[in-house]
This record gives sequence, C-alpha cells and structure tokens, in this order.
Amino acid sequence: MSEPAGLSIRRVAELTGVAESTLRIWEQRHGFPSPARLPSGHRRYSETDVEAIRAVEADRRSGVPLRTAVERAREGAAEPEHSIFAGLRRRHPDLDPFLLSKRTLIGMSHAIEDECAVRAYRPVLFGAFQRERHFRAAEPRWRELAQRAGLAVVLADFPARREPEGALVEVPIEPADPVGREWSLVCEAADYSACLSAWEPPGQDDTADLERTFEAVWCVEAEVVRDCLRLALSLAERLAPELAERVAERLERPVPRHRNEMRLATALTSRMMAYVGAASTGPFPQAHRGVAEA
Repeated sequence: MSEPAGLSIRRVAELTGVAESTLRIWEQRHGFPSPARLPSGHRRYSETDVEAIRAVEADRRSGVPLRTAVERAREGAAEPEHSIFAGLRRRHPDLDPFLLSKRTLIGMSHAIEDECAVRAYRPVLFGAFQRERHFRAAEPRWRELAQRAGLAVVLADFPARREPEGALVEVPIEPADPVGREWSLVCEAADYSACLSAWEPPGQDDTADLERTFEAVWCVEAEVVRDCLRLALSLAERLAPELAERVAERLERPVPRHRNEMRLATALTSRMMAYVGAASTGPFPQAHRGVAEA
C-alpha cells in the first residue's frame, strides 16, 4: 500500500528552517500547525502548512510574539492572498516601503533583470505588468530573458492564457483584481535572487505617466525572495492551474544560500543607481523601455 501524500516533519524542517522539536512544541502549546496523522501516528504536512510555518517564522524574526504570529498565519490560511505586495508585507513587516515614481521603478526593474541575465542559471522569473500594452513594450527583452529561464510567468490583462514560445507563459488577470494595481518582479536561481513589489495608490489619473508613484519594497535576501515567488506563483496557479506541476519541484528545493549576499546587493544597487541616474537626465534607452512597466 502506498503512503498517503504529504510531507514528513523532517522534510518540513528542511523546507522551513524550523527545527522538528520546535514544530512539536508549537503543535503542543498552540495547536499549530495541525498536520494529518498516518495510522502509525507519524505526521504529514501540506504545502499550506509549510507556507503558514514560514509566515510564523518570518514574523518571529521581526520581533512579533509567537502567539500573534500564529494567529496571523491562521488568518492568512483562511483567506488566500490576492495581492503579492500585501502578502509580502504581511510576511515580512520589517521591509520598509518607499514611495517611488514609475521612472525610478523602471530603472530598478531593469537592474534586477540585468543582474538576473548576468548571474542566474535557469532562474524562475515572474513579472506583474498590470496592462498588456506595457508588457508588449517589454516583450522583446522578456523573450530573451525567458530563453535562459526555467520558467518565466507574466501577469497582465491579456485576453487569454498564452505560451508563445519556450518558458514564457502569459497569464490573464482582471484589471479590477488587487494584482491589477501592482508591479512585481521576481528572479530566483541557485546563484542569484532578487524581488521588487509595488502597488499604485489610487487618485493618479491626471498624473503624467512616468511621474505616477508606487509604494515599493525590494530585497535580495533568499528567504524573502522565495516567499515573494511563492505568493506570485500561487496567484498565477489559481488563474492557470496547470502551472502547479511546473513549479512544484522548484518550490520544494531548499531556499538558495548565496555565498555573498552583500556583494550581490552592492552590485544590484550600483546598477540601479546607474539606471535611475541616467533616467533623471533623459528618457530610457529604447532597448530598455517598458520592462516591468505598470
């Protein structure tokens, strides 16, 4: 007889970084997590359990009391995320948001993509573009990135799901959905990780396009990037369920441990400053216009 599906406590400890003994104590004292039990008594956890445990551990690292972190995780499990930005801020409240212009976000996005092209081997890429026309302006650049990627997923108000070539997948969203106000970019690979997520506050209809402002966070910490990727792909999977099988194996791998995260952050910051500085004196070069524009 085959063993029922689910993850062992040892595997969950590997995936989350939370010790087996700690997981047992949480369950005994707080009823969290609440795994299924085999006839033998062994625990079996779901992917949802893993997500909740990661959320609790992220809250604890930022100073949130354990009981409060558990309550937040239960609330999050009861209602699926519809916003990448909100989900990332909820899981990592220590990330400080900045109010940035669209012009600045374009430069930051270009920098993340360039570093991904230079450093990352077979990355998973994700981009939220809001509108199809913005992605079409960036499409040549993303097609090139996708050629080197294990998977590249883009969300916008496409008329239908499409997989034009290679690893690039276009997933349609409704403009009225929360993600329809968002701008997100994620690149994760064994040798490079970075993410950028932002949302556009309302009331900017009369603002010049490049001066529209977004509340944004960005990070190169591998655990934060993995959380952002999980949020993005779980949202995409609800819209295109067949993506689940293509990312399941990737998300079960341990979070990448980059040898020199500070050096990666410095290189990325330098590239961002170069783009943003160039943009302040004139338009972006035509070859780079539109990437991750919202």
